[in-house]
This record gives sequence, C-alpha cells and structure tokens, in this order.
Amino acid sequence: MDLKLAGKTALITGSSDGIGLAVAKGLAAEGVRVLINGRHAQKVEAAIADIGEAAVPAVGDVASAEGIAAILGAVEAVGGVDILINNAGTGSNETIMDAPDEKWQQYWDLHVMAAVRLARGVVPYMEARGGGVVLNNASICAVQPLWYEPIYNVTKAALMMFSRTLATELVGRNIRVNCVNPGLVQTPDWVNTAKELTRDTDGDWQGYLQGVADEYAPIKRFCSPEELADFFVFLCSERASYSIGSTYFVDGGMKLTV
Repeated sequence: MDLKLAGKTALITGSSDGIGLAVAKGLAAEGVRVLINGRHAQKVEAAIADIGEAAVPAVGDVASAEGIAAILGAVEAVGGVDILINNAGTGSNETIMDAPDEKWQQYWDLHVMAAVRLARGVVPYMEARGGGVVLNNASICAVQPLWYEPIYNVTKAALMMFSRTLATELVGRNIRVNCVNPGLVQTPDWVNTAKELTRDTDGDWQGYLQGVADEYAPIKRFCSPEELADFFVFLCSERASYSIGSTYFVDGGMKLTV
C-alpha cells in the first residue's frame, strides 16, 4: 500500500528512544524527513545515526517554553513540517494527597502545554503547505486510570480532550488531529522498571513483564514500539484521510468499556 508520505517532514517529540524512535524510523522508511527530539543532544545524535540521512536534530525540553522555542527553531530551519506527533511523556507515581503543586505543574507542562505550544508553532507551516497532521500520544490511562499515577491519568485525559477540540478548530484548514491511547508497550522505561523491581530477587525482569501482561492485557503480551509505530504511520497518511478528532485504543483488549 502506497501511503503517499514520501517528501513530507515530521516532528516527533521524545523520539530519541522508545515509541518516538520507532515512529521516526517508520516514517523515515516511507520517505519522510524526521526531526528527532530529546532533551539530551548525545541521545538525539545517536538516534539520528541509527536512522540515517532522513533524520535531523531538534534538541529541546518540551516541558519548558525555552525548550519549545529551540525546537521550533529547528522546524524553521527545515522550512516547516507537515506532521506533528506529540509523543514525549513519562509515567508518574504518587498519591493525590501527597503530591505537591510543583509535580502537577511539571506533568501539565510535559503532557499538555507542550502539545499546545507546538501546535501553535507548527500549524502556520501546515496551513502554508495546504494541510497537515497532528497526532497526540496519550494513554489508556486517560479513560481507565491506574491508582498509583493520578497525575499521569489526569494530564493524559486532558491531552485527549485537547486533541478533540483542536481537531474541531483545524478541520477547516485541512489539518487532521487525532489521538492514540496505547496500552502496554515495552518501552525502555518499562524494561528499566522491571529490572529495578527484580534486582533484589531473581532478576527475572522478563517474567515480571509477563506477569503485568497476564494481569492487564487479554492478549497476554506487551505491544512492541514497532507495532504501535505502524499505526501512527498509517494515521499520518492520506489513507486515513477521513479520520478526524478520534481517539484510537491500541491496547490488546485492555480497555474494559465500550
């Protein structure tokens, strides 16, 4: 299937590893020039070396206005983008009663304001090109929360609603906005957590992850970043031209409601 993506340019936040890197590789394989984003220049350069000449750097912390300015500078340097994928984010671990205001603000800036600021920055380029695509990577936790990460749940739910309202605002400008809510994806963060939790016992981090999958995912396994990336790449393409303002669950049957 020809996805008709060749010649496009995409910015993927949090793309120096994990899901973002897999999405960047998937888009690059379709002939897309990809802006690789991360906070650390060394990791960004390693990712670029892995992808090849289709990749260029866009170093900056999406959780700060200064970082966004640096990223948008990279966007300007390549003449704009056709695709924005807001992927940068991380889990949390706290209780509502104990979490300070600063932690709430940190995650709000990372998961919500980053998407707001980048949309404001790149939409004019998309309009000048005749249209574009914005995809926001939220989480199944936006609708089916885990008790131990309330801040993550709340901010990802806000990102999902931001996607819906942005889609309404931009549909008349030929810019499609959608949201993806993944379930269990075997990212480096999951692997590092599993190794940490099993370090003082048997060290069987693979067994720990299998136990998580057995408990939460009817498919009984984690999704690979590459599997999820395939879905993102499709949504970026003209083959998904009638998909606007939707939230798609890629969760192996984890969501319990209709």
